[in-house]
Amino acid sequence: MPTSMPDIANQSKAQTEGTLDWVGMSNIEMPIMIASKGETQRMCSAHVDAFVNLKDPKAKGIHMSRLYLLLDQLSSENVLNYQTLVTLLDGFISSHQDLSDNAKVQFAFDYHLRRKSLMSGKLGWKAYPTTITGRLNQGKLDIELAIDVRYSSTCPCSAALARQLIQQAFKENFTGDQVNLEAVHEWLGTTEGVVATPHSQRSVAEVKVKLNPSVSEFPITDLVNLIEDALQTPVQAAVKREDEQEFARLNGQNLMFCEDAARRLQHAMLQANEYDDFWLKINHLESLHAHDAVSVTTKGIAGGYQP
Repeated sequence: MPTSMPDIANQSKAQTEGTLDWVGMSNIEMPIMIASKGETQRMCSAHVDAFVNLKDPKAKGIHMSRLYLLLDQLSSENVLNYQTLVTLLDGFISSHQDLSDNAKVQFAFDYHLRRKSLMSGKLGWKAYPTTITGRLNQGKLDIELAIDVRYSSTCPCSAALARQLIQQAFKENFTGDQVNLEAVHEWLGTTEGVVATPHSQRSVAEVKVKLNPSVSEFPITDLVNLIEDALQTPVQAAVKREDEQEFARLNGQNLMFCEDAARRLQHAMLQANEYDDFWLKINHLESLHAHDAVSVTTKGIAGGYQP
């Protein structure tokens, strides 16, 4: 075996000189222990992107194995929280002295929560696609938490049109001044009584927030609760008939265009002081149309998220 092996990254120069914004690896499969505020620490199967910049225009490349080994150390020996994320970014840069002064890492995973059904109290698992991104650019730290939350949205326009058809059917079936209460009650329980229903669709709220340094553990559950409480119609896991009936009631009492949902969530986010900035995108995956209805808004601070 040779006593020494060639190190091309160190021993040769770039064929074409130039600096690079990011160099590294993406889609690294790795288990990560996540610290979420108010929850027990749990292992998640993550896909990780790890990058540093290449500021030396003559350098052949970076040392990707050093980034991987730092990630592996976090995976096998530690928990991902605000401080360990900062330490990881510092390690990316210090392991590339004279080559890099910026670092970025992103963890993408499904965060599973036990959620209780609306009426029966049955418990089931719900998966929330989550991304945690950390950037350290020339000493400036930026940590972002992004979560997708699925919910149901019922169209106010189709609800009004359905009510009109029900009114018309009522007038056709019940004439005269005297209307028998029991007959109306029985008629309303038939398909002839409810001749039309409004259309609703599965919808997705994509939310990104900038975390401030006061955070120690990631507020994943807190953010999920804020979003679901604002929208009122989150999709369910385990359900019995009483849960499905309550879900239908909530949809009927929370009719929403994508604009309504965005404003509801915007208002709730503005009351949350723990987030320095936010960006949200409402996606109503239309059942009437072949296209989606979308609304986007931000906190609107100077130098913050752009729509």
